[in-house]
Amino acid sequence: MNKSEPLGRWTKEKSEELYGIKNWGAGYFSISDGGEVLVNPQKDNSQAAVSLMDIISGVKERGLDMPVLLRFENLLDSQISYLNNSFRRAMKKLGYRGEYRGVYPIKVNQQQQVVEEVTKFGQRYHHGLEVGSKPELVAALSQMQDKEACLICNGYKDEEFIDLGLFAVKMGFKCFFVIEMPGELDLVIARSKILGVKPNIGIRIKLSAKAGGHWTESGGDRSIFGLRVSQLIEMVDTLRERDMLDCLKLLHYHLGSQIPNIRDIRSAVLEATRVYAELVSEGAPMGYLDLGGGLAVDYDGSNTNYTNSRNYSVEEYCSDIVEAVMTTLDASSTAHPILITESGRVVVAYYSVLLFNVLDVEKFELYDIPDILPPDTAEQVRNLQDVLKNLSHKNLQECYNDALYYRDEIRDMFKHGRITLRERAFAEKIFWNTIHQIAKEKKKLKHFPLDLEDIESAIADIYYCNFSVFQSIPDSWAIDQLFPIMPLHRLLELPKRNAVIADITCDCDGKIDKFIDLHDVRNTLPLHEMKDGDDYYLGIFLVGAYQETLGDLHNLFGDTNVVSVRISDEGHYDLVREIQGDSVADVLTYVEYDPKVMQNNFRETAEEAIREGRITVGDRREIMVAYDNGLRGYTYFER
Repeated sequence: MNKSEPLGRWTKEKSEELYGIKNWGAGYFSISDGGEVLVNPQKDNSQAAVSLMDIISGVKERGLDMPVLLRFENLLDSQISYLNNSFRRAMKKLGYRGEYRGVYPIKVNQQQQVVEEVTKFGQRYHHGLEVGSKPELVAALSQMQDKEACLICNGYKDEEFIDLGLFAVKMGFKCFFVIEMPGELDLVIARSKILGVKPNIGIRIKLSAKAGGHWTESGGDRSIFGLRVSQLIEMVDTLRERDMLDCLKLLHYHLGSQIPNIRDIRSAVLEATRVYAELVSEGAPMGYLDLGGGLAVDYDGSNTNYTNSRNYSVEEYCSDIVEAVMTTLDASSTAHPILITESGRVVVAYYSVLLFNVLDVEKFELYDIPDILPPDTAEQVRNLQDVLKNLSHKNLQECYNDALYYRDEIRDMFKHGRITLRERAFAEKIFWNTIHQIAKEKKKLKHFPLDLEDIESAIADIYYCNFSVFQSIPDSWAIDQLFPIMPLHRLLELPKRNAVIADITCDCDGKIDKFIDLHDVRNTLPLHEMKDGDDYYLGIFLVGAYQETLGDLHNLFGDTNVVSVRISDEGHYDLVREIQGDSVADVLTYVEYDPKVMQNNFRETAEEAIREGRITVGDRREIMVAYDNGLRGYTYFER
């Protein structure tokens, strides 16, 4: 904060600190002097920054409604360059005698536009693709042009999958079959003999090393995919017996996604590199070491080994990997391999931002309670009011317990007809005033009872927002993934309300009540008062990885509108591609409805209503127009 500013004035610096944008924004996101969120694909060029509110205006002028998913081409380009250049610098500094070849796992975001742009921006680095299924392989082959890039085939493989990969080899692609289960090798060998194509074979190994985080079971002895050491040796012997050991060129492992602790990464690299050296000594040519995924995104900006963060930089990640590989291989005079990482999350997370508007707010305000109650007021209600009157920071736990006790007694009395609904409603007002007062007094204490830790969330406002958690950020609901969320404007104003966010589904799980914080997890998000007639916009950031792919049709809310943005060096932006979100008819076809049949059925229902005298022919025409408009409409709230 500028010391010359008046005391108490809210500034952009205070908003930066409150929402942590400098910590998680990675230099791409910031706040303007006018109090709006900026996006800047060139961290060192402030002239290239564009306001998200300006982009919203441009989107609305083109006739698209909220919610909108923005994809920033420049950010994807920047992250691919950042990763590849970080490895190149580390290799040059440490004297590594191999190269780096990144691959993008399609499963992280399979949308055609995303994969197309990854291959386009990655081509100058020979950045390839990783697939884990036949559909993904088909998609990858339609996008890849660079024959120097690697195409890694993981997952369960049938004959069609293997034949397609072998044809890719024949066409000149560096396509590798990674053997994940013992039975796969025989099928790869058999199909390669029939088609007359020599395969590039890799082996996925189960490491003893494990990592922390959400996906810890991806590694270790009990991981689902990969070969045990004994199976690895059997596979080497099989290839030698078939005179195909020269096809074994790659070793792969996968420790997990979003690995927060660099020590776990380094430990796995050391173990895998020892295995690699032994395979070379067995006579396999090798040449490629695939270290899998795991490079984390610092979602909360804390730079710690917490699940939603990481305690290392991308530069440290690259340097530690290169150094660990060199240290192991140099001891046995083994040639340095081409290093591959399957980093998808860090490549595409920053690329997408979900924008949406607030539709309504439910406030939890203090109620006016008279000091003197009517003579016929129930004793339990009087006791509840006494708790409120006698409350102080010295007796918070006692008052909290008493308030819960009397509230429950009053509810029980209502069930048995001993008080009226109006009396119960009056008692509820006293109770919530008491909870408000407890939360206020709690702030005066350095140490407070554990029962009161989350009491603020009980009196938080509910901001109803125009999106679906299940469609757009399913990890928030499924695995408690935290994403940065903040207002896109009014950031020079003090946010006076503490809120949780509810989406427009009719499901109680369709909410966000956990938010990032530098030192812990917040239960509420500070937001501004709604102004009558003015739209209020929020953004959820770093949603490019997994969220689109995993989104479901809960309540039949479909894909949002998608707009791709390209930002110039001068700070101008172009909306280079618009993809309209799903219509009602679109999502109904996903769950096996036929819109034409539905229209015919409803038309017959309307005709029957005419015959019964319930509606006129004119009514029928108006009703059918409304039904047809409903089918063509956006699944989200439209003004």
